[in-house]
Amino acid sequence: MRFSVILAPMLRQIIQTNGVNLHVLTDGPQSGTPVILLHGFPEFHYGWRRQIPVLAAAGFRVIVPDQRGYNLSDKPKGAAAYDVNTLAKDIIGLFDHFGIQKARLVGHDWGAMVAWTVALNHPERLEKLTILNVPHPDVMTRFILENAEQRKKSWYVFFFQIPFLVEWVLRRDDYRAMARMLVGSGRKGAFNRSDVEEYKKAWSQPGALTAMLSWYRNIFRNSLKYLLKKVPARRVSVPTLILWGMNDVALSHEMVQPSVEMCDDASVVYFEKATHWVQHDEAEQVNNLLIEFMR
Repeated sequence: MRFSVILAPMLRQIIQTNGVNLHVLTDGPQSGTPVILLHGFPEFHYGWRRQIPVLAAAGFRVIVPDQRGYNLSDKPKGAAAYDVNTLAKDIIGLFDHFGIQKARLVGHDWGAMVAWTVALNHPERLEKLTILNVPHPDVMTRFILENAEQRKKSWYVFFFQIPFLVEWVLRRDDYRAMARMLVGSGRKGAFNRSDVEEYKKAWSQPGALTAMLSWYRNIFRNSLKYLLKKVPARRVSVPTLILWGMNDVALSHEMVQPSVEMCDDASVVYFEKATHWVQHDEAEQVNNLLIEFMR
């Protein structure tokens, strides 16, 4: 099941949370069970275009922010503003704005890292957690330290630490490298030409590219601090569903089972032919699983 751009009818608003203004879209009946969708890099709310109409039609109240640093949301300067614990507080602020006491939260890529962190730091605020193609944060940190193959897959994280040069490389020739990275890491047909143009509009927002990279620059520094402190791995108490595309070029599926073992109640669905962009590659099956689990 494929969808073209379907976001025009959605309600768009700017919401203040945790000291920043986030651009947030909502769809579905206001009385419906709220589901919050968190995008990752280098997407924005548009990354959920294949899920939003289906979830709304199923009766859910769908809430989709551009996370801080992305598209039309605020872009505070400095890597320190993108600490993952701060990013999690942004989302808690959205819960409060919408009067959500316990949320159903879905995250992909960096959005999944934020979702994991909400579950770790604020478990009392979550009803259910769905994670797409990102391991538990402590598992990820350990694998980058101990697993040479994962370090090789994560080469771009180290490259992104270089200021100015990285922005120049990614921005040149109308974001050619960014577009190639996005399209090339996905399955054929996951991103068409009009999709790429939508992403370019978001990447071109003033300050967006550096802000997006600041997520990586902050986590790199904080991971080193975490390793030095030797903090015990943290458990997730929230019921969790992990959806994982096996052809992920950036993240090894070897991290899935250790992530499951860090959860009190978790299940996994593997997609043998899907890439990192599982919500695009297998949209219909992902949508069905989300609806079943979130209900």
